[in-house]
Amino acid sequence: MKELGQEHFYNIGVSYKKADAETRGKFSVSKENQVALLQSAKNKGVNGVFIISTCNRTEIFGFVNRPCLLIELLCDFSEGDSQEFTDISSVYKDQAAIHHLFRIGTGLESQILGDYEIVGQLRQSFRVAKENKTTNAYIERLVNSVLQASKRVKNETQLSSGTTSVSYAAVQYIIRNLPDYNSKNILVYGLGKMGKHTCKNLAEYTQNKSVCLINRTEEKTTEFVKEHASIRKSVIEDLKDEIASTDVLIVSTGADKPTITEEHLIEGKEILILDLSMPENVAHYLTDHKNVTLVNVDELSKVTDETLAKRLAEVPFAEDIIDTHKLEFNDWLNHRRFTPAIAALKKSLETIKKDEISFQKKKITNFDENQAEILTSRFIQKITTQFVKHLKDENTSVSESIDIIQKVFHS
Repeated sequence: MKELGQEHFYNIGVSYKKADAETRGKFSVSKENQVALLQSAKNKGVNGVFIISTCNRTEIFGFVNRPCLLIELLCDFSEGDSQEFTDISSVYKDQAAIHHLFRIGTGLESQILGDYEIVGQLRQSFRVAKENKTTNAYIERLVNSVLQASKRVKNETQLSSGTTSVSYAAVQYIIRNLPDYNSKNILVYGLGKMGKHTCKNLAEYTQNKSVCLINRTEEKTTEFVKEHASIRKSVIEDLKDEIASTDVLIVSTGADKPTITEEHLIEGKEILILDLSMPENVAHYLTDHKNVTLVNVDELSKVTDETLAKRLAEVPFAEDIIDTHKLEFNDWLNHRRFTPAIAALKKSLETIKKDEISFQKKKITNFDENQAEILTSRFIQKITTQFVKHLKDENTSVSESIDIIQKVFHS
């Protein structure tokens, strides 16, 4: 790994904080493109990089001289452009980037505070980067520290108390806005993780027996309904017919482009559509139809305000846990950065000490070698201590410092 004096650890990203769902969708990176992005970064000499792309954020962490390289990679493998990125982005460097990752991994940066779905997504992102050989010791140690902090936050605080996932919010939206929701026909389209959770939440929080499930891979639907007898299975070929008789359509297909468009709707029929996907999988122009109510993830995040009020009180406890693990990581990082430079300095000083004591033994009668050894050793210790203070300055280049030491003591 190159020293931080030459390259810095950067994070660049787009999240719900500055970008709406439609804009985030432009910067969303598909699984295939995530792999392509990592390979491109490796080919360009980026030494350590990984990417997280979810419905709420797309973040790239990596070692580069300037963050613009990471921004170019994001724009190359998404539909976003650099000008738009500038207006809605965040960029963090070194310690700020480390802190940002800790906050992401512990749920403090989630759109729904304390939502720990991000933890699984972080693990998966790291796994993909490792498979593509774009991780290094720094990133591995950092991600492991973040995951340890996340586990403690979940176990030792109430930051994740109550249920606040997007799939839960979708069901609560139906309950709050449709008085006769138990008698409505509900169609769930898409059986990824979000779709499965939605079906389970419908079963747990409603008594609706008119839930239909469609997925492009029929085998997955067949297996799922075996364990959930109250849910009816249909096939992708009948999607339009099923929508025609549906009151509530829940879309979680995870595609790169809209999977529900005008051709799927019946003119004049009232329908509530909940789009849980990112990028959005329901064509946005459907809101032009007066009988269509379209709700996306940003709107659903407002459903859980009551639970969030309780979670806010837990934030200081989570931050204390983060500080502990961040300190441990920085101790490891400092040791890793400083050890070669300190060792080089000590070696140079020990050589000077040995030569000088040998010279003075020949020159001075009754020369006290033991006293000289003690005195010079203390000098060396004090000098190295001062050097450590110098290296701990974040603006210090470790590699340049080593070069100076070598020039001073080996010229």
